[in-house]
Amino acid sequence: WMMAQASQGDISVGLYSWAHNLLPVVSSKSCNPQSRDLILQLVEKILSNPKARTILVNGAVRKGERLIPPPSFEILVRLTFPASSARVKATERFEAIYPLLKEVSLAGAPGSKAMKQVTQQIFTSALKAAGEGNPVLAKEAAAIAIWALTQNVDCCKHWENLYNDNLGASVTVLKKLIDEWKQRPVKLTPADTLTLSRTMKSLRLKNEEGLAEGGNGANHSLYKDADKCCKVISGKLSSCGGCIKGIAITAVLAAAGAAVLSANPEAITELKTLVESWDFNKFTESVMAAFKN
Repeated sequence: WMMAQASQGDISVGLYSWAHNLLPVVSSKSCNPQSRDLILQLVEKILSNPKARTILVNGAVRKGERLIPPPSFEILVRLTFPASSARVKATERFEAIYPLLKEVSLAGAPGSKAMKQVTQQIFTSALKAAGEGNPVLAKEAAAIAIWALTQNVDCCKHWENLYNDNLGASVTVLKKLIDEWKQRPVKLTPADTLTLSRTMKSLRLKNEEGLAEGGNGANHSLYKDADKCCKVISGKLSSCGGCIKGIAITAVLAAAGAAVLSANPEAITELKTLVESWDFNKFTESVMAAFKN
């Protein structure tokens, strides 16, 4: 009752209380249909506010705390994508509210320290869920894992550490990444492309080691599937890298010409450093600075 009253005055407070206190109750085995219905009614009322999306997405982080923290988001994903045999009447209601709650769960300032921690937590739980043998859950979990990788390249290194213990899940994520690439190019910055390329090389080494060791038939097959996927992704990343390199060279030549015209020897030194470091953000800055001079 108190949460319902609070949500009338401030839907952010209402959603925060719901996600932190009531959502975990729904996932417990002791939660009966009546309780589940009341808990869903509360969040449905919160989301029915005409300005709910704007208020909740923009205010996804409140005083340093997330309205829907990663553990609560994991519960939400599992309740929305249960195995076909575990579906209940409430499943359709979770499916209806999931898109907006997912948007709130994933909202945040990209690149910030807090968001990096969030994406890493989300990646870990998504990778685990992708390997649990529930095809419906695996599809959504793989998509979330890919989102985390594109938001925070530090997740790539984290993936390398989790890879061997989550081999089946990793194959699911790799296949999903290839499928998404077929539909539309995966958006990556030049630096992210380089990081993901390195991760694919690292995973291929792990695949080679796994295949060399032999082991049980299931793992052997998974390592083979994973290696095929890594090879395909590496090829796509190489193609992207070629385009990026061409753009970078053009930028360097333009900046070099501007540097010569400005008789600025320091600019040439800076450009050489940038070429070696492949820092494309600084490429742009140098081009603009050189022309201004």
